[in-house]
This record gives sequence, structure tokens and C-alpha cells, in this order.
Amino acid sequence: MSDHSHRVVIAVFPDVDLLDVTGPAEVFALANRESRGRARYRVSLAGPGPAGEQVPTSAGVRVVTDLGFADVGSAVDTLLVPGAVDWHPDGPLPRVDDDVVEWVRTTAPHAHRIASVCVGAHLLAAAGLLDGRTATTHWSTTDRLAADHPEVTVDPDPIFIRSGRVWTGAGISACLDLALALVAEDHGEELALAVARQLVVYLKRQGGQSQFSVPMSRPPAARRDIDELRRYAADHLDRDLSAPALAARMCLSERHFARVFTQETGTTPAAYVEALRVEAARRLLETTDQPLELVARSTGLRSVETLHRAFQRQIATSPGAYRRRFRTATP
Repeated sequence: MSDHSHRVVIAVFPDVDLLDVTGPAEVFALANRESRGRARYRVSLAGPGPAGEQVPTSAGVRVVTDLGFADVGSAVDTLLVPGAVDWHPDGPLPRVDDDVVEWVRTTAPHAHRIASVCVGAHLLAAAGLLDGRTATTHWSTTDRLAADHPEVTVDPDPIFIRSGRVWTGAGISACLDLALALVAEDHGEELALAVARQLVVYLKRQGGQSQFSVPMSRPPAARRDIDELRRYAADHLDRDLSAPALAARMCLSERHFARVFTQETGTTPAAYVEALRVEAARRLLETTDQPLELVARSTGLRSVETLHRAFQRQIATSPGAYRRRFRTATP
């Protein structure tokens, strides 16, 4: 990076998510401090009205713009676009304001790097910036993003995704992970880790890490007994959770149980249990130095060989590679 300051412009508009604005701004400010001025990020808030306008956020707190959209100009190093949602009985509905979309569309070609935070991905998609790219957003709106923009490959799992000069991030606290990744790209991992320590972020998560757990990714079942069985499985991973054992626990034939479970959860009993066990193994690999043999036994995967096969099926990597990438602390 050259000696000039790095200009970050964050879009703000009514009901924008507050943390998605202030979180990245704090990361860049701490990068300046921790690098003793070497980073030189200069953050500005730009809104649809004139400079100095008070903009209400989703939290009720107002932020004050430094610039109007019309005053931003073309010299933008990082254009950061958060989002806003309207709440409906069927769930959150991302707000796609035509004026914001048009400003993003005209400003993006002049920006060195573009990033969306949370449902800001819907604004990038509406501006045509995600066409032909893989992108993510908050897990609650990924289906809508895919339905509204079939030209975008939507991956609901990662914390953030980089596709060329365009980055998209998942929701809420993931704005910190995305901003830390941008700092790491500009100035290296050492500075990003120093900022993470100042933020007291326990885990500086990488983009490929999942944004939600197995139970969170599955809606509640219509049948209470299936939900109770899912809770039992999550709490007793080291026990026999084979389809025959689970069917016997529910007093059903194995065939009938498999049909009911798949209908209620959208996956087979074996696949669901394996996903639970891999998730538990991931947590152990992230937070402990337990040998792989112990990780496999305590999560019900039994052997290192089975652990390896399950990791390859679930997340396309090995347990050792996963630990090297996501290990969070020394003993």
C-alpha cells in the first residue's frame, strides 16, 4: 500500500444496521492506532442527504454524515455497503432503496474495493455488482437473495466471501471479521491479529468458517418428538446414534423413522448426526490441543479415519488443516 491515506466510505441511510457501520469503522481506527499511523485509514459516512444530516439507524441511535452521496467523488479505496431490513411476519425483508442502489452502481466502478456487510449484499446485487460471482449474506435472507438474483451464486454458510475486488459478509458481528480480513489484505495478518486482540475478539474467524451451527441451520420440526430427539442427539454424541438406535428410542420401525425424520428435517438421520459430530469436533479443534484420537472418541466418530472421512464430506478439508487454520488459543 502506498503512503497516501486509505479512503473508506461507508454508506448510511435510514434504519441501517448500527453495528454494521460502527463495527468496521472501529476496526479501521484501531488499525491506525496499532500500526502507529502506518495504516492511515480515513473513514467517512456518506448518506443520501447533505453533509451533516442525522440518519436514524436500526438501533434508534442517529449517526451524522460527513458527505452526501453526490459529494463522494471518484477517489474511493474501499466502498462499504451495510444493509437495513424491514420486519414482516414471514421474516426479515432486506430493504433495497433505489437511490442507494443507483449511487452504489455509479460509485463502484471508481472504487478500488467494494464490500457489503450483512444484507447490504442485496444492494450490491441490485446494482449488478454480484452478477456471475459467489456471494453470501445474513443466513436469514440467503434464500431471498438467491431467488431475487439467480445470476448470483449464493453460499449461505461462510462468514465472508471474496470474489475479485468484491467482498460480501454475513450478518451482525461478522462485520468485524470482514473488516479484519480487509486490514489483513492491506497490511498483513500481524496487524489484523493485533486489532482483534484490542477488540477482545476471541476468534478472528476466516471466511470459510460457518456462520451458524447445525441446530440453527434447521428450522424447528412440526413434531415435538423429533425436536426432542435432535436435542438428545446433540447432548449425547458419544452414544449409539445409528438409525436403528434412534428408531428404537422413538418406538418406530427403522424405515418409518427414517421417512419421518427426513420429512421433518430435510436430511437423513445419518447425515444429521454426522453434521452434529463434525460441528462438535470443529469446536474441539478450534479451542483445545486434544489429539485427534480423543476428538474422534468424544464426538462419537470413534476413529481418526472416520473423523477424516466425515470432515472431507462435510467441509472438504482435513481435521489437521482445519485446526491449523482456526486454532484460537494456546493451552
